[in-house]
Amino acid sequence: MQIGRVNINKPVALAPMEDVTDISFRLTCKRLGADLLYTEFTSSEALIRDAKKALRKIVIADEERPVAIQIFGGVDAAMEGAAAIAEKMNPDFIDINCGCWVKDVAMRGAGAGLLRDLPRFEAIVRSTVRGTRLPVTVKTRLGWDAKSIIILDVAKMIEDAGARALTLHCRTRDQGHDGIADWSWLEKIKNIVTIPVIGNGDVRTPEDAKKMFETGCDGIMIGRAAINNPWIFREVRHYLETGEHLPAPTPQERIDVCIDHLRLSVQYKGDKYGILEFRKYYSGYLKGLPNIAKLRAELMTYLELSPILERLERYRTEVAEAMEQTCFL
Repeated sequence: MQIGRVNINKPVALAPMEDVTDISFRLTCKRLGADLLYTEFTSSEALIRDAKKALRKIVIADEERPVAIQIFGGVDAAMEGAAAIAEKMNPDFIDINCGCWVKDVAMRGAGAGLLRDLPRFEAIVRSTVRGTRLPVTVKTRLGWDAKSIIILDVAKMIEDAGARALTLHCRTRDQGHDGIADWSWLEKIKNIVTIPVIGNGDVRTPEDAKKMFETGCDGIMIGRAAINNPWIFREVRHYLETGEHLPAPTPQERIDVCIDHLRLSVQYKGDKYGILEFRKYYSGYLKGLPNIAKLRAELMTYLELSPILERLERYRTEVAEAMEQTCFL
């Protein structure tokens, strides 16, 4: 699959997710096998106003490559300007979010709201393409609801407007994350466009990934399944290459990755925000391990990095000793 200077055979990508795919999580997934990364979606209006939070969201690191910056909006001039700003961060390409189903976005004519106004949708794509020398891609959904599935028209339109790839979340806006993603549309789209098509929605296991690739799509994108299991990328790649499953990460590895991810969060956000915003990940990394409720409650009281690291490292030793004792029973 080729998008500008990016050329990857059957990439397994990390989906852009608000309040999840910050730089620390992206780097963690990259180290665990993600082939392609996307930033959190960032408002074009905020970017052209030089809003500090928006600018922080599009900071990328060379280790992430290939990586795309995702922007959204419903105003031509803002999208053109935001594309130019995003280009200065030197991503590999720029992605337009035309699929966010959340009311505050969609009802304001951005995200999936563009699926109710194809002329506006086309204008947004063309203005973004006009604003940058980098490749521009689009992520969207099947349509607004089950009665207005228009993805075939959308696919042709964005290709004609200059988009270099399409990512399809195989649900309607009305579904949100409910129901079942209809992967059959991926094959239909591949039959009518020449640009790469990336499938998204309901890829939770290596077997799911294999089945989605069987639709003929060029790449797949994993979102929610990666939040508590960033190892899914290496698991999928190994399964696609060998047909075999990797062993689940050991408790020690889970704790080690938790520590590494926390260090990255603090490195890029500082102690205060790096620690506070990381707290949501403890449950996922440590789920099923002994005394996790008590440990998590303790970790939530710390506001500095050193005591958290000391407690996690001590916990790693405690878990190892408990496992060793169990082996001798």
